[in-house]
Amino acid sequence: MGSHKMKFLLAVDGSKQSFEAVRYVSQALRSKRVEVVLFHVMTKIPESFWDIEKSPTFRHTSAPVVAWASQQERVIEEFMERSRQLFVDRIIPEERVTVKIQEREVGVARDIVREAQNGYDAVVVGRWGMSKLKDLVWGSIANKLVGHLDHVPLWVVGGTPHTDKLLVAIDNSAEAMRVVDYVGAMLAGTKRRIELFHVLRDSGLLSAGDEDDFIYSDEIAKFGDVKDDFERAEEAIQEVFTEAFGRLEKLGFSRDQVTTTIVTGASSRAKAIVEEAKAGGYGTIVVGRRGLSRVEEFFMGRVSNKVIQLAKEMAVWVVSY
Repeated sequence: MGSHKMKFLLAVDGSKQSFEAVRYVSQALRSKRVEVVLFHVMTKIPESFWDIEKSPTFRHTSAPVVAWASQQERVIEEFMERSRQLFVDRIIPEERVTVKIQEREVGVARDIVREAQNGYDAVVVGRWGMSKLKDLVWGSIANKLVGHLDHVPLWVVGGTPHTDKLLVAIDNSAEAMRVVDYVGAMLAGTKRRIELFHVLRDSGLLSAGDEDDFIYSDEIAKFGDVKDDFERAEEAIQEVFTEAFGRLEKLGFSRDQVTTTIVTGASSRAKAIVEEAKAGGYGTIVVGRRGLSRVEEFFMGRVSNKVIQLAKEMAVWVVSY
């Protein structure tokens, strides 16, 4: 992935938050390596009222809906032109910025997933939509994408996050190294600062209410004495940090661009990750989708969902392969 053109699918709805997602991507990456598809699924009626179209009474009340659809079409066309121009202004050749608007076929989320199969390096969505009702719907779409994009990384952008600093949450799994490789490939040649972050949880602090319930610390579970457990676990993750830095260094990152942090005794991975990001002023959080086993993969999905819920004013990358 390091030298080829990076292809991004920006699934947009014409909202202010969608434009912030566009702005975020335009600032985050090296422009000469980026290819962008601005993608919109056009709905004839608001998503939440889709089933009304099947009702016999719909024919008698369709005029306002037709007017709504026409207005939305104008809004999205203006939005697409403004977004396209933003990328072009950042010295991305016009031929590498594509606008694609299509009628809803199956459902907004599933249509995005279908388009995402066409060789993209990431799918990007804004956290919120154009209205309170749309916010609810679009937020649920982001959650659906987390659940269904098995082989394409998903970026969920909330607020107006800066792109200078990223917190990368890793464990000692093979998936973690793939996350590091992905981040390195995305940001190679930039001056971005990266924090490699690991949570060593105390299994005694876990409660049934946590988003990662019934997962005890994978590192600690391997040993007997608690004090020795933490020491050995910290040694193991330091080896992971060393390997991760070596991979980033090969991609051009200097030692002062990469820092490492270990937090111990946390009862919730997601909360610890988001709290660290907030305290450190990070605009982006990167988490892996998969873990050490099938069971861990299931719960890692829950962790990434929780991180997205908590990191309302940040960008969250959920990386999967």
